[in-house]
Amino acid sequence: MSKYAGEQVLVVPRALLEEIGAFQGIRTEGLDAALARLLDADSHFFLDRAAAEDDPSHKQLIPYCVFRCGDRILHYTRGKSGGESRLHAKLSVGVGGHVNPVDMEDGKTGAAAYHAAVSREIDEELELKGGHPHRIIALLNDDSNPVGQVHLGVVHLVELSNDEVSSREEALADVAFSTLADLSGPMFDRLETWSQFCIRHLADEAAEVAAARQEI
Repeated sequence: MSKYAGEQVLVVPRALLEEIGAFQGIRTEGLDAALARLLDADSHFFLDRAAAEDDPSHKQLIPYCVFRCGDRILHYTRGKSGGESRLHAKLSVGVGGHVNPVDMEDGKTGAAAYHAAVSREIDEELELKGGHPHRIIALLNDDSNPVGQVHLGVVHLVELSNDEVSSREEALADVAFSTLADLSGPMFDRLETWSQFCIRHLADEAAEVAAARQEI
């Protein structure tokens, strides 16, 4: 029996991604319009996860939340109890997971169901103290490997008011904070692919801000 037996996950057809504009890596341009299409209740539906994991004609929508406290980014090691065995032991800066039918409780559909999934995943995986507002900063796609071919990430940047964070799940081991310089430098090769894309994007953004300040 599949370890995903009975689980239903939210997907969009790959054809929709191609209509919006296929890309590799991080996409920040036209984000509002792309999200409006992806999160439209008429654009997505649920598939059996066991089938979806081997079906690149569909993309599973994955909230991928990056937590920042000051100039440091939260990271963890993916434990063996995590759902995606192909990522075990990798270092990750992304917290999140699949959107499931439970997220449609109380009549939620479309974007409302998606954002309910974001809140549920954060609450299930992390113990947070203090505020943690977040915003969507990018879409993430990586068709260079089997995991990426069947997933589409929605990257959220979560701003923490303090670093009092602990894991609620064995799948998130060794939770800690490191500077962007460390994550984009000596720690970079240990990161899973999606985390590498996110860290590279945040590092480039920080460099642009620093350069702009020097010009003032």
